[in-house]
Amino acid sequence: MTKPQSLSLSQARRIALAAQGFAERRPRGRVDARHLLRVLDRVGLFQIDSVNVLVRSHYLPAFARLGAYPPELLERLAWGRKRRLFEYWGHEASLLPLALHPFLRWRMADAEAGRGTYGALSRFRRENRALVDAVEREIRERGPLGAGEIESGSKSRAGWWEWGESKMALEWLFWAGRITTAGRRNFERLYDLPERVLPPETLALPTPPRAEALRHLLRLSAGALGLATMAELRDYLRLPVEGLKGHIAELVEDGTLDPVSVEGSRFAYYKHRAAALPRWVRGAALLSPFDSLVWERDRTERLFGFRYRIEIYTPAPKRRHGYYVLPFLLDEDIAARLCLKAERASSTLAVNTAHLEPGRDAEATAAAAAPELKLMAAWLGLGRVRVGRKGDLAPALRRALH
Repeated sequence: MTKPQSLSLSQARRIALAAQGFAERRPRGRVDARHLLRVLDRVGLFQIDSVNVLVRSHYLPAFARLGAYPPELLERLAWGRKRRLFEYWGHEASLLPLALHPFLRWRMADAEAGRGTYGALSRFRRENRALVDAVEREIRERGPLGAGEIESGSKSRAGWWEWGESKMALEWLFWAGRITTAGRRNFERLYDLPERVLPPETLALPTPPRAEALRHLLRLSAGALGLATMAELRDYLRLPVEGLKGHIAELVEDGTLDPVSVEGSRFAYYKHRAAALPRWVRGAALLSPFDSLVWERDRTERLFGFRYRIEIYTPAPKRRHGYYVLPFLLDEDIAARLCLKAERASSTLAVNTAHLEPGRDAEATAAAAAPELKLMAAWLGLGRVRVGRKGDLAPALRRALH
């Protein structure tokens, strides 16, 4: 048996960064839909999240890789008449290219059969079949509709995840692929039937066998990650554990994946055969907490030595770094973490805390972060950047900005 290729941690990091698009220069001119689709082709999906303290998270991955771009470009691709994306469960709730629709139908079939991770929704459907059918009928007759416009079933209550009967029915129908998102109204999903929303040519694509679909999604995950452990390959699109080893073995056999080892790691890694290993990576980027480069926290810690936990749900007195913290990528490392907020009433991008990572130079990091913050403020239509006093990077960042 051939001994797996051995990679240094620095090489592994560069492969991961290149796979996610950070080894390429940002466009110098106007950013258009082709640029955005190239990013999506590389990373596979944009995760959607409801937090809007800065900007909705699905807008940020493209900003990190392309710089300032018109947000309406993404909106047209996602919800316009000539859409190129659809909403469904990818890593979490995600915007995905239409070409992936056939390869996710197994997940829709799992919902119909009561399999998968959403057992509570399946139980609800089994116990409330007539109600679920009534909600689907309402959408067919009156759609597109928001959750609050559904007349069947009880309404959701105030608070996180306090779903009522109609919302539970909608979520099951969405998971099963019986309804989809026609658009968004103040971020609220407007539900409608797939045949009235998605292009006919997408719905006409043949449904591949489950095993073929899972191998396709593993190839996508491997290409987006560059190199990854088995658990990371599974996590990227939240694939089932059952059969995973066999599918990965098949991808090794056909040459898609090469087993490799990474310096200092006890885990077995797999590198995509097309993964690039650049000599260096240069650039700076503010990363969403839900950016695909960092969303798998253990991987982020292994590759970058960066322990990252989002603190939105942590009581304020117990937060170490802030409410909405963006990792700051500088060249081949994560150099800092910045807690950002868009204060629209005063047209200010507030840097509430600014923490430097161990071993980094404050002045150099601040000098690189300042232009990114100015660019983000301008992109969000904010007139200035204000740095608070919390964090060991704050003094240098204020000097760099002013």
